[in-house]
Amino acid sequence: MDDFPGSGHHSEASPDSAVFVGRYDDLRRSVSEDMKVYTKAMPHGLKKVHSSLPTTLKSKIPVGQRSGVMASEQKNAKVKALGHLRLRDEDTNEVILVPTPSYDPKDPLNWPKWFKLYTAVAVCLAIILCNFLAAGPTLAILQTAQDFFPNWQETGMSGPIAKTAYFFNCTALFQGLGNLFWMPLINKYGRRPVYVTAFTIYTITALWCAVATQYANFLVARIIMGIAAGAGECLAPITIADIFFLHERGTITALYNASLNFGVAAGAIVDGFIVKDYPWRYIYYVAVALIGFVTLVVYATFPETAYIRNIAPTGTITTLNSSGDRVRRGIKVEEAGMAGASEIEIATEDATADTSPGWIQGLKLYHGKFTNESLWQMTIRPVGLLILPPVLWATLVMSVTIGFITAITSNVASAFSTAYGFEAWQSGLCFVSAIIGCLFGIVLGGHFSDWVADYFTRRNNGTREPEMRLPAIMVGAITGPLALALYGCGIKWHMHWIVPTIGIGLINFTITQATNVSLVYTIDSYRPIAGEIVVTQLAFKSAFGFLLGFYTNPWVEKHGYNVAYGEMAAICGGVLICWIPFFFWGKKIRQLTLGWSAMKWVIWDDDREVGE
Repeated sequence: MDDFPGSGHHSEASPDSAVFVGRYDDLRRSVSEDMKVYTKAMPHGLKKVHSSLPTTLKSKIPVGQRSGVMASEQKNAKVKALGHLRLRDEDTNEVILVPTPSYDPKDPLNWPKWFKLYTAVAVCLAIILCNFLAAGPTLAILQTAQDFFPNWQETGMSGPIAKTAYFFNCTALFQGLGNLFWMPLINKYGRRPVYVTAFTIYTITALWCAVATQYANFLVARIIMGIAAGAGECLAPITIADIFFLHERGTITALYNASLNFGVAAGAIVDGFIVKDYPWRYIYYVAVALIGFVTLVVYATFPETAYIRNIAPTGTITTLNSSGDRVRRGIKVEEAGMAGASEIEIATEDATADTSPGWIQGLKLYHGKFTNESLWQMTIRPVGLLILPPVLWATLVMSVTIGFITAITSNVASAFSTAYGFEAWQSGLCFVSAIIGCLFGIVLGGHFSDWVADYFTRRNNGTREPEMRLPAIMVGAITGPLALALYGCGIKWHMHWIVPTIGIGLINFTITQATNVSLVYTIDSYRPIAGEIVVTQLAFKSAFGFLLGFYTNPWVEKHGYNVAYGEMAAICGGVLICWIPFFFWGKKIRQLTLGWSAMKWVIWDDDREVGE
């Protein structure tokens, strides 16, 4: 039997075979060198899988058409390597763009920078208004109760106020639970149809609340309002992940988290001034105008950001050089027919083409389906995600921070009235500190967390792990408990009103800063199912806030402000300090959970992959 050319065992070779062997060896060496460019952009966990394939096969055979064994091996390696990415070029230290942008002008990653920023700002404005009516009208709870229960002078106010609280608590609850309905539709049919539908319903329900005069009618309107407003909460972070690269997300996602609090603070301030001189229903008339404006912005300018990304190996990476331009480098290996010769093509090009037609085309209402996963599978996945320790911890972070601001807003009017004799509008002005806290939270939760992650990435030779962002949460682990202690002790012992007001500012700072770090951490860890990650956290947060809305006042009445909020401070600090074990062992924990049988409820289809 003839020996394989190049094996080293043949004793004699024809001139033709010698030429073939020489060309084969040259090709093999050349491909070996050029594949270094390709592997720089790959998660390290995939290198072993790809190294076992012939080079030409890796470039020619789509991932979905390989053998069942290899596809399974690649799937396992891909999941295991989630979040483990090379983010800086080993030779130039330039930032590697992740995901790798395509040449398609419709790819949201290729949209003009100004339009990306506009979209982010518009999304944040939508989030502010989603929460404007969720908690803001609580400052008018006394006037609302008197309107719906005209015999309050005979029965007393405790019963009417408790029943009126259902309006706001149910809205907050369904704002989170409604995401279990919206998210499968968002993943299946895209972002734009849900944006348009949800904000149309939100505008209608705001007007409905303004004119409803019956208790049950008003309650139903508030529940549907919560479901509609919840869509904006879960759409924003996945929209941001769609259009921004990995190294940009921390700062932009911090804007999202700040907007969650801006809405509550703005609602409290504006609503306080409204009820000072006008009936409480004017809150909803003003909201109709504001929400209606945002709805028009959504109709006219919000594009579809979902994109089916081809992640088959192409040997291409794109870096961001010192001048801010994108430079694409890659390898193209093609078979050249019967002779066995191959052609290698190395290309360097600028990838900053005019992409305006792409985002304009994205304004169509419907763009087809974006995944073959069933709606049922995507509905139950958020529940299954709670078995993953990183997701559970990040969910608790969001729950205790946002939940405890709910504990403050649920009784802030009565607390400041009792301790300082404040009227509703004066209590609302205290939330100016919340806006200031959110602004500082954007800096320390966004840019600072990106800097921390990049610092550890450079120390790790350019390789990024999701856990590298976690040390930034140390700041929130200090300010969160401090905020609750200042608020509780300030009210209890009638300290100067600035003391609990500073507490309000610090807890809003903590929400923006700490929640952003933990949310981006989980999105980086499980990017293909970022939508379900967000739904898990928002739904659990809403349920926790719903309970606190009912039990904060009894808690305070039984133990006093100082003890009740002191216990909240201990819970908050205990949850946030858990960043330490996740920083050191988070990667091992994530990989260990892959072997759990319950993971079958979490694993996603290949068409959900986004190249991270």
